[in-house]
Amino acid sequence: MSKNIIITGTSRGIGFELVQLFAKAGHNVLALSRNEKPIQSLNLENVTCFPFDLSSQEAYKKVENFVILEWKHVDVLINNAGMLLNKLFAETSISDFESVYKTNVYGVAELTRIVLPFMKSSSHVVTISSMGGVQGSMKFPGLAAYSSSKAAVITLTELLAEEYKDSGMSFNVLALGAVQTEMLEEAFPGYEAPTTALEMAQYVFDFSLNGNKYYNGKLLQVSNSTP
Repeated sequence: MSKNIIITGTSRGIGFELVQLFAKAGHNVLALSRNEKPIQSLNLENVTCFPFDLSSQEAYKKVENFVILEWKHVDVLINNAGMLLNKLFAETSISDFESVYKTNVYGVAELTRIVLPFMKSSSHVVTISSMGGVQGSMKFPGLAAYSSSKAAVITLTELLAEEYKDSGMSFNVLALGAVQTEMLEEAFPGYEAPTTALEMAQYVFDFSLNGNKYYNGKLLQVSNSTP
């Protein structure tokens, strides 16, 4: 049975691959990204895309209107959009922190808030975090803003699961290890990750459709590196 799936950060990397996986499986997808052209050019059936800026209030209204007019309900929301900043802490200004948190934390919170009224008891909100946001994991200099923002959405997920525990909806967060994406290449030129965007997208695809049967309010560490 086809489901209604909203995915953010779909212009490249994991999000770009996810849209194709869901579309090929026969699901309806709303693909949200600042740059809608990469998805648009694929001409996929059952996929709607329009430019979406997580820091724009009008953008959320557009999503809300689309769901009301076209779908009526949402089965899965994947908060995948992220901003990665690699900058030494001494050089990271408050506006740098604001930019990163606007996308990685406030954007996740606001889109989830907008979509929740359209979700039902079996719906699943999956937020993509990072191993850098997990206590006790390996940390890298230059990622103060990014990794701390990814830690924030882990706790946010736990809180949402608690607030909505009587609704039947599930909220989970995946802390990903290094994945070979354009975003990673831009922040760490030359670094080679052990996992491709498509491999990770396949995991997220399966988890978003089935993980809510087994998990709620949980952080899953999706990484093959130690610690």
